[in-house]
Amino acid sequence: MILPTKHIDTESSLIGIGAELIKIIDRPKTVSTLWEQAKLIKGIKSYGTFTLALDFLYMMGIIDFKDGFVKRSS
Repeated sequence: MILPTKHIDTESSLIGIGAELIKIIDRPKTVSTLWEQAKLIKGIKSYGTFTLALDFLYMMGIIDFKDGFVKRSS
């Protein structure tokens, strides 16, 4: 699920969804605002998938959550 395989395409893997999320995190956003924009991404089929991708990006140190906003790490 994290990486694409022959059964999971890139756009449905967490790394693919994370790449799409990074594109829309151009400035600090609340989780609800980010979710409203992320619902339009093809690979995100549920809120659970969205939060798993955010968790993955956070664990990799790519995004931060501070003062109620998700932002790219500096």
